[in-house]
Amino acid sequence: MNRRGLVLSVLAVGAAGFGGAAWYATRPQPMTEAVPVAPEVNDVLIRPYSPILGPETAPVTIVEFFDPACEACRAFYPVVKEIMAEHGDAIRVVIRYTAFHGDASVEAIRVLEAARMQDVFEPVLEAVLREQPRWASHGTPAPGLILEIAASGGLDVEAARTQMLAPGVVAVLNQDRADVEAVGVRQTPTFFVNAKPLDPFGEAELRRLVAAEVAASQS
Repeated sequence: MNRRGLVLSVLAVGAAGFGGAAWYATRPQPMTEAVPVAPEVNDVLIRPYSPILGPETAPVTIVEFFDPACEACRAFYPVVKEIMAEHGDAIRVVIRYTAFHGDASVEAIRVLEAARMQDVFEPVLEAVLREQPRWASHGTPAPGLILEIAASGGLDVEAARTQMLAPGVVAVLNQDRADVEAVGVRQTPTFFVNAKPLDPFGEAELRRLVAAEVAASQS
């Protein structure tokens, strides 16, 4: 995470759980019309294996470049869930892994991929984010801690130990790393809505861009 000075304030509200998203200040400047990314960038925003929250056929796609060890990603998770609830079947969220926090990020991504294999991706994701201050502390994560946390979300830990090391998981990590470079992502979370980058960044801006795309899809 390298998301301006405001993001650091999320550390002060970690104990409040996912409610920490409320800290994000709304910028006063007007939002300019978002322009879709170049076709060569659009081609790598989504991969067939990318985890999807919401209906696969939704007309509006939020792509989030996401690091499970990122404090701002944790803070934005309830915001994204609120947006999905507000717009119902019109929204899907595609998650792209962005391992900017070293070994802690990579281990968490492996755990999430094992959870996806076991069809418990979302509850494990929520458990991992809820307990992020415990396992994602700076330095080397405590051995086995994140698996213990993921088990509270329904993960079969013994099966996961093998699944985390599967060649397919390594391929996902490598491809997402290459796509992060290709797209030019330098901080998390980074959002694209129907291939339009969220710029400027902020909760209010994300809500407005999504609402505009939903309205356009229904016109």
